[in-house]
Amino acid sequence: MATATATACFLSPPATRSPKFTCSSTLATQPDSAKKRLLSLIADQDRGLRTQRDPAALSSIVAAIDAVAALGRGAVTTGPSLSATWRLLWTTEKEQLYIIENARWFGTAAGDVLQVIDVEKKALNNVITFPPDGVFFVRSGIEIASPQRVNFRFTSAVLRGRSWEIPLPPFGQGWV
Repeated sequence: MATATATACFLSPPATRSPKFTCSSTLATQPDSAKKRLLSLIADQDRGLRTQRDPAALSSIVAAIDAVAALGRGAVTTGPSLSATWRLLWTTEKEQLYIIENARWFGTAAGDVLQVIDVEKKALNNVITFPPDGVFFVRSGIEIASPQRVNFRFTSAVLRGRSWEIPLPPFGQGWV
């Protein structure tokens, strides 16, 4: 069974409240400069695809993530505010990057990459869209492990197109 050890940055889409930004944790307060620096560093990294070939960029981004995370030490980041639909901005997670990079095999490019978290229902779903009609969908159950850590375990996976569906065996676990 695989264990996820990747780093990822997500932004929740604007809805009725201001968008939320997180890298490995949701921060209640954070200076704009640390967040802006991180967003600037990942802006041209194609969700992490370019970072795989640039150790200096990876090092700078990880240091910026650590700086943002340090601002939230001691904060509760696993409460109801974690429940949202988060859009992937950057990751080192190799399976996600592989799917994003190779979406052309399905005659498309990867669209949005989302993580839908519902703390109350103890659910985390990963979604990679393939416009106009495809999706890779992975369901997970979650468990709050600490005020800043959520453990997850994959429970099902499916790859869908317009008129077909391939169930895949879920494997893996990790934490956010």
